[in-house]
Amino acid sequence: MAKHIYWFQELDRTSLAVAGGKGANLAEMTNAGFPVPEGFMVSSEAYFEFVRGAGIDNVIREQCGSLDVQDTLVLNAASEAVKKAILSAEMPSDIRVDIIRAYNKLCGTDLMPAPSQEVLVAVRSSATAEDLPEASFAGQQETYLNIRGADKLVEAVRQCWASLFGARAIYYRQEQHFDHMKVGIAVVIQRMVQSRSAGVMFSIDPVTNDTSKIIIEGAYGLGEAVVSGSVTPDRYVVDKGSMSILEKNATHQDKMIVKVGDEDKWIDVPEADREKFKLSDREVIQLARYGKAIEEHYGFPQDMEWAVEEDRVYIVQSRAVTTMKKIDAERASEKAEKMPAKGTAKPVEAISADEAKVLLQGFGASPGIASGNVRIVADLKELYKVKDGDILVTAMTSPDFVPAMKRAAGIVTDEGGMTCHAAIVSRELGIPCIVGTRKATALLEDGEAVTVDARHGVVYQGIVALEEALKPAAATGVVSAAAPVVTGTKIYVNLAEPDLAEKVAVENVDGVGLLRAEFMIAGIGKHPKWLIKQGRQEEFVDAVARGLRKVCAAFGTRPVVYRATDFKTNEYKSLEGGAEFEPHEENPMIGYRGCFRYIKDPEVFKLELEAVKRVREQYGMHNLWLMIPVVRTLHEFKVCKELVEEAGLHRSRDFKLGIMCEVPSTVILAEEFCKAGADFFSIGSNDLTQLTLGVDRDNPVVAEDFDERDPAVLRSVKHVIEACHKYGVKVSICGQAPSVYREFAEKLVEYGIDSISVNPDVIDQTRRIVASAEQRVLLKAAREKQA
Repeated sequence: MAKHIYWFQELDRTSLAVAGGKGANLAEMTNAGFPVPEGFMVSSEAYFEFVRGAGIDNVIREQCGSLDVQDTLVLNAASEAVKKAILSAEMPSDIRVDIIRAYNKLCGTDLMPAPSQEVLVAVRSSATAEDLPEASFAGQQETYLNIRGADKLVEAVRQCWASLFGARAIYYRQEQHFDHMKVGIAVVIQRMVQSRSAGVMFSIDPVTNDTSKIIIEGAYGLGEAVVSGSVTPDRYVVDKGSMSILEKNATHQDKMIVKVGDEDKWIDVPEADREKFKLSDREVIQLARYGKAIEEHYGFPQDMEWAVEEDRVYIVQSRAVTTMKKIDAERASEKAEKMPAKGTAKPVEAISADEAKVLLQGFGASPGIASGNVRIVADLKELYKVKDGDILVTAMTSPDFVPAMKRAAGIVTDEGGMTCHAAIVSRELGIPCIVGTRKATALLEDGEAVTVDARHGVVYQGIVALEEALKPAAATGVVSAAAPVVTGTKIYVNLAEPDLAEKVAVENVDGVGLLRAEFMIAGIGKHPKWLIKQGRQEEFVDAVARGLRKVCAAFGTRPVVYRATDFKTNEYKSLEGGAEFEPHEENPMIGYRGCFRYIKDPEVFKLELEAVKRVREQYGMHNLWLMIPVVRTLHEFKVCKELVEEAGLHRSRDFKLGIMCEVPSTVILAEEFCKAGADFFSIGSNDLTQLTLGVDRDNPVVAEDFDERDPAVLRSVKHVIEACHKYGVKVSICGQAPSVYREFAEKLVEYGIDSISVNPDVIDQTRRIVASAEQRVLLKAAREKQA
């Protein structure tokens, strides 16, 4: 006689046949001591007994025996016929009684529980061909949350059985060559976790397959919002070896799914919480430790779901990562570029990337390049519109989209993160995918030709030739085959020439910490005031925007910090027409420059702001930030900030306004600058040393006294870091001292510097020095603790 109910403690990972993939993994983790909410399974044996006893097996053979799953209308009709048969058949009484008895036990009683004793449960499908190392089948069946009471539970189990024959599940099984009659379904019933935050975790980077990193994504409320791609989650990157947080990015979240009464509803996130991190650093590290331990337990990279209820972390699912394929980015890129776009005729001469218009930007979730015609899908009824070679564009992808995704050449969504379900399936299918664009469905037009560069997260207008214009893997940070040095301190690069951006972007670097304006403006060759006088402002704006766009495209989603113009009067005067507009100064170094110049004569600064705004809004490159140089007083900064806001550039989760810290006054008043709205500080160690010590570093008579390691400079740096961190403000440093002096790098790490920005030729050298410094600091701390 078939056994209908199994408790988690009765099974393990080998129990696929009766518990399905999800159930077997939950049982395995429960018995291994991981924090899994308690529960039981309605076995696949119960499902098969029901199907055969009610004659539904005949309906399945009739509807699915010779089905053309590429025909969406026929597929949907077959799906509805089988589901109707399952939902209308009577559940055998012995199965029903066993489910109710198990639920009563979960409620803490052997009898019928009182209403106050009834616990809320999650009812989750677990197919016997699900969560396998070679095929995930993730999300192909349904989950029902916050179910209360025996009758509702029994009905939810029946709904899970029916979901085995959803259109997406039938399609996926046939594509993977699984027999519909041999795939069963168990149903997991678990105590419901009312999560404050929830999400997904990978024990490797799911895009680059970097095994040294753990990727965590999370959002407020129930985890369904993240898994379904309904919101763009926070992203946390943890080094698996040191268990240090390498990166964390908070996203704006204005809605979440929570239990209201006995229903799951979307509600507004309190306004004060919308920009906050969804996890504390402690919770991130705790999750990462579980992720690493679970991977070690299984001996294979894992894709997990988690939830935090009050202050306790739970693991609610784990499965093998099914996209563990080493991607040769250049080879994949060459293959994509040589193939003509399916679904659209490729012109004889494709547009170059420099000429092409960037329509929008998001996160490259599945690398590759594809061109095709846009097909905007508003709901599931419109999936038939997607033909071979089209670019599928939708607000949020879900498992229901799989049949259409298989036909698409590329996928673009408004919402979702790099580890949402749709991104996982895209990588499994090998389809270029960009998620989290926020406005793809609004900006793209149905039928227009576009090129999707999912390496950089960019969508171009038209068919674009990317062979020479863009190098692979910049957006995802893929580096050479040799294992890269990993540091908790971010390593950024200083750039002056936009033409070098593509070459530098493939290095092991976290972004651009200092993009100098001066070389771009010098390339124009004409003083901007002279251009304004002649009514040729657009030449200036266009030239600056072109340079900014080139750098931002190369670095994908990694931040690019543009330092606004810091020409001194003698340098500006050398430009054509400059003599008419620049005064004579005996000491331009401490004269009419930087922030003071912007507020005294804002005309040129406004043109720069227009270029920044154009790159961010017209070209959709939201990785571009702004930094103000030579800020001397709070008044200057506040007026400058008002100019930035008047230009339509408002501080947000993806636009930061920072200042250079290179004048002693900004050191002394660091806290006041934080309160005034500085999002980040970048210490200019050369100028700060010069102005702190009163030493002209270019004067050979006194140059020997110029030393960034001077106690006065070190104390200033420490003060800035400590003051800024009180207000959650990040601190970087621009200068070569960390790559020259190991002891200086060690001091920066000891003080808690967030990032270091250096010239391209010393990126690897600096990262090695910083990694060594981090180890020394950790050892020192451990010894002090032991003492």
